[in-house]
Amino acid sequence: MLWFNLATAVPVLLLTLAGFLGGVWAILAVAYLTIFVFTMDRLIKGAAARKNSDGEFPAGVELSVFLGFSHIFLMTVAVLALSGKTGLALWERAACLILFGQYFGQVSNANAHELIHKGNRWLRRLGVAVYTTLMFGHHASAHVKVHHVFAASHRDPNSAYMGESVYHFWPRAWFGSFVKGLEAETKDRARAKTPRPQWTHPYWGYLFGSSVTLVVAFLLAGWMGIAALLSVCLYATLQHLASDYIQHYGLRRRLLENGKFEPVGPKHSWNAPHTFSSAMMLNVPRHSDHHMNPRRNYTELRLDEDDVPMLPRSLPVMGIISLCPPLWRAMMDHRVLEVTGQVPPDSDPAAEAQTA
Repeated sequence: MLWFNLATAVPVLLLTLAGFLGGVWAILAVAYLTIFVFTMDRLIKGAAARKNSDGEFPAGVELSVFLGFSHIFLMTVAVLALSGKTGLALWERAACLILFGQYFGQVSNANAHELIHKGNRWLRRLGVAVYTTLMFGHHASAHVKVHHVFAASHRDPNSAYMGESVYHFWPRAWFGSFVKGLEAETKDRARAKTPRPQWTHPYWGYLFGSSVTLVVAFLLAGWMGIAALLSVCLYATLQHLASDYIQHYGLRRRLLENGKFEPVGPKHSWNAPHTFSSAMMLNVPRHSDHHMNPRRNYTELRLDEDDVPMLPRSLPVMGIISLCPPLWRAMMDHRVLEVTGQVPPDSDPAAEAQTA
């Protein structure tokens, strides 16, 4: 668990110090989440975190629980720091917005994603709690009941088509997943043999959790606290959706004669082999294996570099590149064609609209 602990738990201390003390701690925290992560990816290629063997690490549940509760604490620190309650200068608050937004977007979201796939009800609820504090609770429904069913198809709002920019994808994915997740949950409840009270609908729970978070932010720092909370949640959500954009960009499953999509396979997700950033995101970049084995623990996800589409850079670096659509397309479109063998039939907005 060395790489997972180092990449995810150490920043908890750095962000806490940066939120309360600012100064050199803010600089160190920024350096850790950017320069240090990039450097470690370059230095430890082929290290332990890239091995492909079951049981390579312990289950890792303890770390997920720690990160889940640490997220709640760090949300409090973020609200206090960004609202000015800890006495930080303007540049220190700007640094903290980047720090907390990046950590929540890359680590907290990855951990919540891991938790909502667990069989244990309380672990799933912890994952949902993390998402609701980020004003993104509906993802707990949409990810499991929509994305994992329709990934790499036009029926999944979180799968980007070839030629789509991340700026077009962000609102389409957020609103699309909200609606599709609501539809999926409502249909499941309608099929239940025993009717359940309306108040037990998961979306009411997401709304309640987010409302409580807003109230707590207001009690901590007034309207500035709410502004701080919404700012860091927006930053984190854009980080998360950028990962979704990257991991299925341009890849499509074939529609079979029976009207169903072919089973999801290794060629339907983009992956990254970089050790340290992968550990920081709890092996989310081993995305093909996760889709084929969604209940497999993050510590056991496999990566066969000869059998899956590979990103040319680490996932965080590709997130930065995606912000420049011409550079992104120059780097990725020809790779999409190499994987698919042809331009996907719904690789433009017009076709997407017709088939959605």
